[in-house]
Amino acid sequence: MCQHQTQCPSAESADRESARLLAHHPEQGWSLLCNGVVLFEDTGELLPDGRAIAPHRPLAGQVMTAA
Repeated sequence: MCQHQTQCPSAESADRESARLLAHHPEQGWSLLCNGVVLFEDTGELLPDGRAIAPHRPLAGQVMTAA
């Protein structure tokens, strides 16, 4: 799907969110990445095969620590 040089990460890869934007609609709360992933402003995702990824941003006041 991606025509960029170097290719963007596939929708199946762990770093799929780093693909380039094709369409950005902040007024509607979503963006389409060149790998076919729809990224929502709450950090949820819809993959090209129809699978949904639940939002994964930290909750307000939650502290992120390194493992």
